[in-house]
Amino acid sequence: MKKIKLITFDLDDTFWDIGPVIINAELSTRKWLEKKVGAVEWGDMESFLALRKDLAEKDPTFYWDLGKLRKEIFRVKLAPITSNEKELNSLVDESFKYFLDKRHEIIFYDGVINALKDLSTRYQLGVLTNGNADINRLNIGEYFKFSVSSVDVKSNKPDRGHFQKALDLSGFSADEVIHIGDHQINDVVGALNLGMKAIWFNKNGATWEQESPQPKEISDWNNYKIIEEIA
Repeated sequence: MKKIKLITFDLDDTFWDIGPVIINAELSTRKWLEKKVGAVEWGDMESFLALRKDLAEKDPTFYWDLGKLRKEIFRVKLAPITSNEKELNSLVDESFKYFLDKRHEIIFYDGVINALKDLSTRYQLGVLTNGNADINRLNIGEYFKFSVSSVDVKSNKPDRGHFQKALDLSGFSADEVIHIGDHQINDVVGALNLGMKAIWFNKNGATWEQESPQPKEISDWNNYKIIEEIA
């Protein structure tokens, strides 16, 4: 068995709780925007999800390009406000920038930074994310050799794109890599399908529901040493 040389990580719900972050970004952006343009008909959650689904069915790139999707949602909601295309484009860009700024107002789970500092001294580290968080905006970029998003590979985990890109960028073989993430299918099954090892970040004590054997898990980043028991 080859020695582990690369550890890759998911971001959302692995390094921080994404739910409150997205809710705050959504509500803050709406409030900020309405100060500029007045009331906007946002609709309820059901209509919001229906709009996302409808847009993605018309343009499948929205499934893996969340920034493009977010901009298009702003465009749909703001189109009734102005008939000036230049003004509309400017509002969409400004709204997305504000949203993205708020999307990066995260609180790391306890122990994350210390774990990254330590592990980066002995392994190459990488990021594989379906989201659009930028590690360099979060002041953790120095610990990673690379970061792969869905836009980079035009697909979402658990498809092989992210995992294959990690192998291509690092030059390592699959059995020299461990991937760590919270999602049973997107992270764990996706990595295992490509021949990597996987560790499940299970902060909330969820039950393993997949047919494959339950992997080693970690629920607290202060106990990250379990990673090296596998490596």
